[in-house]
Amino acid sequence: MITGSQQRAPARVLSIAGSDSGGGAGIQADIKAITALGGYAMTAITALTAQNTLGVQGIYPVDPDFLRLQIRSVLNDLGTDAFKTGMVGGPAEIRVVAQEITAYRQQNVQTLFVLDPVMVAKGGAALLAEDAISTLKAYLFPLATVLTPNLPEAERLTGRSVETIQDMRVAARHLREETGAAVLLKGGHLSGDDLVDVLLDDTGFTEFADKRIPTRHTHGTGCTLASALATLLAQNHAMADAISLSRQYVRNAILTAPGLGHGAGPLWHAHPFRK
Repeated sequence: MITGSQQRAPARVLSIAGSDSGGGAGIQADIKAITALGGYAMTAITALTAQNTLGVQGIYPVDPDFLRLQIRSVLNDLGTDAFKTGMVGGPAEIRVVAQEITAYRQQNVQTLFVLDPVMVAKGGAALLAEDAISTLKAYLFPLATVLTPNLPEAERLTGRSVETIQDMRVAARHLREETGAAVLLKGGHLSGDDLVDVLLDDTGFTEFADKRIPTRHTHGTGCTLASALATLLAQNHAMADAISLSRQYVRNAILTAPGLGHGAGPLWHAHPFRK
């Protein structure tokens, strides 16, 4: 018999993001996705939100010193194989996150970092102030292993219009040259039924194509994809393979969505366990 102490430890993923009281995105989506894919989820919450499928009704920021304490409490005891960030708050919170990731990596240089530059909620509420974008780019971008912006986020980060696959390639190159990180530019906001995500990394460009699923149940897709990617990379999958598996996980989560809420409904993160 194999005891718990003899089993191989799961990949550890520390998600640093905001809480979603509706359970569809943010920390809640991260925990579900990481767990469903066999990882061990840990969290540091940057802000509380009053949120459901119809939108964000309120945001309560976490004090930067307490955010730092959350991160240190996890890292000093449990450690992590990958960081994932989503909604990171304002300039002070961003600097705290950058400082703690940098300090941890001094002794754990192989630790991955998936940076999802969350700026706007599905319902349109702003989750990253304009004055925080420059701080995000200055402090967190240089630390990232991979960035996962969607098209509106890429437009704000690059100052370019991104409406076509060629535009996506240009924006991805801009972000890669600026950060040195791999860039996965998500094409969910493209017009039409054919959707393409564009990856630019050390091997060059790779495109991932699928048909759009006609549904309103897409709340939390970005958070879920980034968390899935962090987990699979921490499990030593190659970048392109990890992205393919993450995209399929999210696609199945959309196809099996539970149909909850009256707006942009949540995914079903537990589909690997449903017969």
